[in-house]
Amino acid sequence: MKIFISTGEVSGDLQGSMLVKSLYQTAAQRQIDLKIAGLGGDRMKSAGAQIIADTAAIGSMGFIEAIPFILPTVKIQRLTKKYLQENIPDVLVLIDYPASNLALASYVKQHLPQICVVYYIAPQDWAVPMLNNAGKIAKVVDKLLAIFPGEYEYFKTKNIDAVLVGHPLLDRMEHAPTKEQARLNLGLELSHTIVTILPASRQQEIKYLLPAMCAAAQQILKQMPEVKFLIPVSLASYHSAITSTVAEYNLPVQILDGNTLDAIAAANLAIAKSGTVNLEIALLNIPQVVIYRINPLTAWIGRRIGFEVPLMSPPNLVMERMVVPELQQEAVTAENITTEAMKLLSNSTIQAEISAGYQEMRSRLGTVGVCDRVAIEIFQLIEKTK
Repeated sequence: MKIFISTGEVSGDLQGSMLVKSLYQTAAQRQIDLKIAGLGGDRMKSAGAQIIADTAAIGSMGFIEAIPFILPTVKIQRLTKKYLQENIPDVLVLIDYPASNLALASYVKQHLPQICVVYYIAPQDWAVPMLNNAGKIAKVVDKLLAIFPGEYEYFKTKNIDAVLVGHPLLDRMEHAPTKEQARLNLGLELSHTIVTILPASRQQEIKYLLPAMCAAAQQILKQMPEVKFLIPVSLASYHSAITSTVAEYNLPVQILDGNTLDAIAAANLAIAKSGTVNLEIALLNIPQVVIYRINPLTAWIGRRIGFEVPLMSPPNLVMERMVVPELQQEAVTAENITTEAMKLLSNSTIQAEISAGYQEMRSRLGTVGVCDRVAIEIFQLIEKTK
């Protein structure tokens, strides 16, 4: 049996690697000889997938930001289509990465219709309907595996065969360290006040987010000189840019290669970009300030066409209300980040409110065993169509 997994960006590589492990385990239980290939990164490769092209660093948010990735993406698409023609899989599994994945799925449906197409971790139309991907998905996807209840309900109304499987980070958090263990792993004292900064899973975020985060860290230090800062680096290729930016602000920051879960679990507070990492922070019960900023021209274009994102971070989207503070675009200033950060560091009432919100959010994400359920759904679809 052959499975091809297509994903991009750091979070997609993580989700893909978790699925690869479950697919191989489920195949072994069913005595199926399985080969997995795909688009991803080092994590998927380590899990046992043959990586046709590395897409972990290819990702952007916004019109202008996407321009540098157009040619690399076109090359990868051509390479992938050629591979699929020569190595026809039983199923194509799409993980996030909507523009490229929907183009690939459309090609498969037109030229290789014998391949089943599964979308796992679908575009966030349910939260931002203006994305308008549902019609395309309905045409090219055989089954959609939803990770959020709102996502499941939304796509069911669009005549898409959807199944609610739950969020895979629940599986990842089963192996997350405690605060004590994380600090021991990182050589930190239990008495330390730790702020973890999570700036980037995309190259553009280092430019648009990290300087404001560093400037806020300077202000926090003036009010709380004992605070220690951590920055886990999501991709090795980002290390140099992050290190040089931090140096410009003369910050006493411990920069970690990887160790993201340790860095989060050890923290009293996280200052984070918007994305999957917000759920990791929430599931580890760490207060967080979420920020996001894109190219001003992209923001201007988006507003001109009526594109609005009332809530951006996954914890707030799941709860459909502001559980954690968010700062978008012009609101992303050192002063605003510092104000929100100091509230979360010093106000036990706000900390308790966030923790309660996290607990309710956790209850909406399903139960552990998500990746195994996804694997079973994929195998059942293959068996059904053979």
